[in-house]
Amino acid sequence: MLEVKKLKKVFNAGTVNEKVALSDVNLTLNDGDFITVIGGNGAGKSTLLNSIAGVFPVDEGHIVLDHVDVTRLPEHKRARYLGRVFQDPMMGTAADMNIEENLALAYRRGRMRTLRWGVTNAERAKYKELLKQLDLGLENRMSDKVGLLSGGQRQALTLLMATLKAPKLLLLDEHTAALDPKTAQKVLDMTQKLVGENQLTTLMVTHNMQDAIRLGNRLIMMNNGHIAVDIAGEEKQKLTREDLMALFAASSGQELANDRMLLS
Repeated sequence: MLEVKKLKKVFNAGTVNEKVALSDVNLTLNDGDFITVIGGNGAGKSTLLNSIAGVFPVDEGHIVLDHVDVTRLPEHKRARYLGRVFQDPMMGTAADMNIEENLALAYRRGRMRTLRWGVTNAERAKYKELLKQLDLGLENRMSDKVGLLSGGQRQALTLLMATLKAPKLLLLDEHTAALDPKTAQKVLDMTQKLVGENQLTTLMVTHNMQDAIRLGNRLIMMNNGHIAVDIAGEEKQKLTREDLMALFAASSGQELANDRMLLS
């Protein structure tokens, strides 16, 4: 469960470049919620995810994760609760380590560190079965360096690593934006499968309006640091792009004018 209460974040405060990125944002995710987040450039989507992840401190408000107030916890201490996949496929994995070693690092997240590190045969068998589910042939390349993988293969591996230990919250920050359409669709299908099978509470930022409508049980649209639209349940299931644009106009008092979203 995630509770975001009256969150505020201002960049370059007190200067001519001051930017209010988040203003009085309130959001609650129940266990198992899969929320898609959409909005134009500068709407506050990635700032919201980065605030939850602890990338930078917020100016006001509270972030409560699994009944623990993590607002003042540094990023590395929040990592035990979170799984995260970034927009850039080069992030989230260690390029100089092989596939097996990357999975082992993810599997040991949150455990006490010791001098003993070797991958056991049981772990190796587990990783192989998980990689088979990706249907990318990576189960036969476990000794390959991750830096040799394509962007799509690397992003699929990152997604698997992020969900390996069933995090309290999965954060997906436009994790298919850098991929070609066919690969992006495959990664989205994997996302839906892994989230559903593990009943993961998920917050997914996307610029693609159709993906935001199709995936998850709830959708929020942000504008100027606020949540302009919040729609769930049967209403979301029946939602169309035209409906979403009309809801945005009604709640924000302006027309949606973002080519990237409209063309997606």
